[in-house]
Amino acid sequence: MKHGFVKVAAATPDIKVADIAFNTQQIKKAMQKADENRAKVVVFPELVVTGYTCSDLFKQNLLIRRSREALHELAEFTSGLDALFFIGAPVEVDNKLYNTAVALNHGEILGIVTKTFLPNYAEFYDMRQFQQGPKEAKWILFDGKRIPFGPNILFQAASMEQLIVSAEICEDVWSSVPPSILAAMAGATVIVNCSASNETVGKAKVRRNLICSHTKRLLAGYVYASAGEGESTTDLVFSGHNMIVEDGELLKESERFKNEIIYSEIDIFRLISERRKNTTFQITEKEVLKVPFRIHREETVLTRNFSRNPFLPEDPKELEESLDEIFMIQSMGLKKRLRHTGTKTAVVGISGGLDSTLALLVTAKAFDMLGMDRSQIKAVTMPCFGTTDRTYQNACTMSRRLGATLLEIPIGNAVKQHFEDIGHDEQVHDVTYENAQARERTQVLMDLANQDNGMVIGTGDMSELALGWATYNGDHMSMYGVNASVPKTQVRYLVKYYAEHCEDVKLKEILMDVLDTPVSPELLPPEEGAIAQKTEDLVGPYELHDFFLYYMLHFGYEPDKIFRIAAYTFDGTYDKKTILKWLRKFLWRFFSQQFKRSCVPDGPKVGEISLSPRGDLKMPSDAAAAAWIESLEQL
Repeated sequence: MKHGFVKVAAATPDIKVADIAFNTQQIKKAMQKADENRAKVVVFPELVVTGYTCSDLFKQNLLIRRSREALHELAEFTSGLDALFFIGAPVEVDNKLYNTAVALNHGEILGIVTKTFLPNYAEFYDMRQFQQGPKEAKWILFDGKRIPFGPNILFQAASMEQLIVSAEICEDVWSSVPPSILAAMAGATVIVNCSASNETVGKAKVRRNLICSHTKRLLAGYVYASAGEGESTTDLVFSGHNMIVEDGELLKESERFKNEIIYSEIDIFRLISERRKNTTFQITEKEVLKVPFRIHREETVLTRNFSRNPFLPEDPKELEESLDEIFMIQSMGLKKRLRHTGTKTAVVGISGGLDSTLALLVTAKAFDMLGMDRSQIKAVTMPCFGTTDRTYQNACTMSRRLGATLLEIPIGNAVKQHFEDIGHDEQVHDVTYENAQARERTQVLMDLANQDNGMVIGTGDMSELALGWATYNGDHMSMYGVNASVPKTQVRYLVKYYAEHCEDVKLKEILMDVLDTPVSPELLPPEEGAIAQKTEDLVGPYELHDFFLYYMLHFGYEPDKIFRIAAYTFDGTYDKKTILKWLRKFLWRFFSQQFKRSCVPDGPKVGEISLSPRGDLKMPSDAAAAAWIESLEQL
């Protein structure tokens, strides 16, 4: 459970309707297997002890008595296991029969959770056999032991207080006000559902969407175990559709029409972090029953997936939709700013690199949306000491193909004059040598904009802002930064997306070559005509930095946790030593360069994270990074 990861399981065993002895043995086998796989919360389907489809057999005393005996047998079996188990079973209390989820842990029956909403429509007849559970949980005597009974009982791990589990049963989650809402508001971080949801055409998709959207609202983990093969097929078919979901993200899903156990790891600390920062997530003051349970604290072996590019979806269709949406948000942001200011001219410094390419594409789109002539876009190339022929030609050709007005303004002489004015030796290729070029370019762009009452469009991206990889009052500054919340890895995808949908064959060729060009500010003289200064050699791979940025800002992960999941995710691409090196670099730069982010231009937020001081990140410029760096030294 290190770093908040808790392994959970949803198990659908083979059963026979009304054969409690057989079912009990199958449940034990699944329990044992889940324990061997180190699962700490294990969920079984609704009424799994008897089978959901017993129908009026639930009125038979023998079935109810044997079911009760089976619960005690299963409870005793958990003595040698280290998990909290939820078993679906019919339970009689005060001469009434209830559909319940029984919580078992270390040899004890900890509580009995009742089904709140009993479906009595279409193929469902729960009210024929079962009583609706009480409105609130209460204490009852169950075979001589005092245990909680009812809805919204919270089971809290003694060894990890943030792990609070609550159960609901099948139809409960389909209701207008599921019990899990109150449970989450009372502190439950994981909801389990013992379900028997039959299959009809298209229902699996609806079920999946329901659970995912529900957990997004609850900011919770969800373990859903459903009845499968073995239930009666007199009228219905059950597929064993099991799911493990975290805050709207489907972590694991079973193969339907096949009984199996699925596993994944729910990140409890991530959920706590999301709730902590979400001011609309309200905690209820209503008292609920809390029951402690025991599990041993241990390091959970990770099996879940962490995307290498967490800023974009992995599904190809969703990816394309996301890229189109990002491009439109950027363009709409600029469109509004141009219309509001009455600006007729946009000035874009174009280098032949990824960022300026995307900025020019966005500007062209905004002009199209306003019905403005693209010739009013001034694409300015400003070759200097580090400019290569490749990037220069790409910048020029691309600008012409897009219909912008290309301006070429060499800045070498102006920079040399500046060196002479301040007494700097131009043979000394230090930070002054580099930044003087960046500031001269910005001055040229600003003055060109002033000439035509125009607007300088910023090209810098969010990854550069995070690392402070920008010249203060140089490329750091503009009048509107269209890429301000777009990370470098996303910039690459956006340019590729535009190229793939581009009808201009020549422009497509140029864009594809831009994608193949090493990322560089081109501030140092070329070596044999090739780019000499490669950004990722200096600050590290952007795919790593974007990964670090996402998990640090979005979920508040600690550095050692970021290192752990990065080493797991990028295994085979970067070794641990390399990841640790660049994570240290990221943390140092992120803290030391906040002063640049404190005064960045306006720009549209496109995703879950932004570094704008007016929005997502209000951070002191002189905050110390010592605690974050120190946590890495212990690795």
